[in-house]
Amino acid sequence: MRLEEAMKQTILLILSLFALTSCTRSHVLSNNSFVYFGTYTRETSKGIYVSELDGMTGKLSNPELAVEIKNPSYVAIHQNKKFLFSIVESTDVEAVICSFAIAKDGKLTKINQRPTKGDHPCYVSIDKSGKTLFVANYSGGNIASYPIGNNGEIGLGYYYQHKGSSVTSRQKSPHPHSINVDNNNKFVLIADLGTDQIVSYKFDKNTGKLSPSSFVMMPLGGGPRHFSFHPNGQFVYANLELTRQAVAMAYNSETGTLKTIQVLSTLPEGAKAEGTTAECLVHPSGKWLYISNRGHNSIAIFSINQNTGMLTFVGVEPTKGKVPRGFGIDPSGKFLIAGHQKSENIIVFRINSKTGRLTNTGHRINVNETVNVRFLEK
Repeated sequence: MRLEEAMKQTILLILSLFALTSCTRSHVLSNNSFVYFGTYTRETSKGIYVSELDGMTGKLSNPELAVEIKNPSYVAIHQNKKFLFSIVESTDVEAVICSFAIAKDGKLTKINQRPTKGDHPCYVSIDKSGKTLFVANYSGGNIASYPIGNNGEIGLGYYYQHKGSSVTSRQKSPHPHSINVDNNNKFVLIADLGTDQIVSYKFDKNTGKLSPSSFVMMPLGGGPRHFSFHPNGQFVYANLELTRQAVAMAYNSETGTLKTIQVLSTLPEGAKAEGTTAECLVHPSGKWLYISNRGHNSIAIFSINQNTGMLTFVGVEPTKGKVPRGFGIDPSGKFLIAGHQKSENIIVFRINSKTGRLTNTGHRINVNETVNVRFLEK
């Protein structure tokens, strides 16, 4: 009987280990993500493209056209993983924001659209509750907020005009270039390249309306473009497009106010000052900041002091393409995918979990005039 009992226990142990292994394997496989690429359609691109990222190796599947649409330069994916929103960045047709349903294979079906009431919309984001959509109109000099319906439809918008200018030829009028809600869903911040300001609006999450609150001046002529909140909500990092600099700011989440604490170059010492910066993202761990250098064709890497928010320049990694306008970091924090506006190649880099440095995985796909990279974890 003892031998029989021992055999039963052994069998049960083997079955348990098998179940655990299967569960673990299933979890690993589930780390795969759809990757969406917003593009300009001035050459061979036809709209938004989708690929699948292997969460273990970093390999991307061959890209497929998710939906045909004109100049979908920037996209945002809803938290419920059912909807994707994209701008149509144009002046020869009405500029609009579009809503799409996401199918199981990653393809997109249009739900509806609304006018942005401003030329060259260039950025779209969603509040933390998934109920409000935000758009920045670069040439229009204004921003907008829209309610999101339960079925993904975009409701009637509210519009807010910026005023002002700064010192360079590109700053004769306001140019909102990005818009994001803070970690507490209380304030919405806008980087305005034209006025050299990051503007803060109080956000009413019940109505979706915005109320002007405060602003912080950036170095004159810098042109703030994009910004990213630290996961702890205490710091904000922006890139100055025109002067190729990174700005670290302390953030007061109770008042929505910012204070500049540091400004650093995104180029290594002695590098030729050419081109402009584009994307600016904090790693999900909060340990590193990444900014793309167009012209220099590289990603600048900074380490972040978790207590003070101060940056330390780590180095740059060549992106192996021309004009790295947009890049994205996958939800696991293991890979950075860099797209290029002036070369077709999209390159996958592995992120070193200890240093933040980037290593080319050798995986690449081709999509023409890539502007934006977004992930949807499966």
